[in-house]
Amino acid sequence: MAYQLKNEHLSVEIAEPGTYRGSRFDWTGFITGITLLDGNHTFCVPESLIPGQGTGGAGLCNEFGIETALGYDDIGPGGHFPKLGVGLLTRLDDRKYEFFREYPIHPFKVSVVRENEASLTFHSFPEDCNGFAASLSKRISVAGNRLEVEYHLRNTGIKELSTEEYCHNFLGIDDHFIGTDYVLRFPFELSPTADEEKTLSGLSFNRGEVRFADRPTGPFYFRLPGFDGGQYPWIWELLHEPSGAGVRELSQFPVSKAAVWGEGHVVSPEIFIKIELAPGEEKRWARSYEFFVK
Repeated sequence: MAYQLKNEHLSVEIAEPGTYRGSRFDWTGFITGITLLDGNHTFCVPESLIPGQGTGGAGLCNEFGIETALGYDDIGPGGHFPKLGVGLLTRLDDRKYEFFREYPIHPFKVSVVRENEASLTFHSFPEDCNGFAASLSKRISVAGNRLEVEYHLRNTGIKELSTEEYCHNFLGIDDHFIGTDYVLRFPFELSPTADEEKTLSGLSFNRGEVRFADRPTGPFYFRLPGFDGGQYPWIWELLHEPSGAGVRELSQFPVSKAAVWGEGHVVSPEIFIKIELAPGEEKRWARSYEFFVK
């Protein structure tokens, strides 16, 4: 069963926990569809247009620990390690942890509390794994033309939680392919870096704007250094210029780093937050999105 949030401006579709069954993305609050009712503009697209390809991402889905999995290096093949928002995963062999690899999952128990037509809360219950345990709540709500995702993470284990969280925003406005009609903006001058320069082919950077010379024929990816999100009224904006439809993220927290990934049908700004929690400590943060027509 999917959940829907709705008001006079937005309609939001959220998957039932367990609909997505991969070992990468948070199972709670997996947002698969967003419609701005003024013009019926849509924003969410799948990670891949080819069925069975990719890691199963779609729309707004977040991930904890893309680079380093909690406790992974301390166990051998067959041992368990926690993936926040997902469950206890099984280490397969001696290879290093790889976020795109599928691992067997013992999912966390999840409850869903429907507050009203415009909000609901997911709660992922802690389960001890070699001293790691955490309680995670995620409240999703709509107000006006804004979507708010509020996180509450509490360390209930005996070991420190050291990880990062980000949202992989898989965006394609009205299913228009990425190309000259799009502009991705940041409110500061860009200094992008990439492991492979060829992934920047066809992209131009000028005064905080990223533009596309044509529809990308392969994946593109670049990183941006961290910054204080609280210094800006918004931290990125994606606009489809012919229709005037766009979305901007208004989140205000210290950004540990940022990145942008995409292909010919999707562009995904990714804003990371660092999480360091001693046993008993907790952290709250929020991601806020504004949808508009210029």
